[in-house]
Amino acid sequence: MTSRETELIEEQLVEDGDHERYSHYVKKDKIVESAVMGNAVVALCGKVWIPNRSPEKFPVCPTCKEIYEKLKD
Repeated sequence: MTSRETELIEEQLVEDGDHERYSHYVKKDKIVESAVMGNAVVALCGKVWIPNRSPEKFPVCPTCKEIYEKLKD
């Protein structure tokens, strides 16, 4: 996977008082598919969700970032 195939999108995680919001790395083709079909996406860290917010507003998921950095090498 290259940086051209991965794009940042965000997820809102709300579970048992956990109100953290992160931007996650996901394959670009899956983002388009999700936007058109409404399908869930899978982030590099394994999170699965249907994106619905702008990723620029949130910090990057530390796990996604670590995986992405390793893939760039």
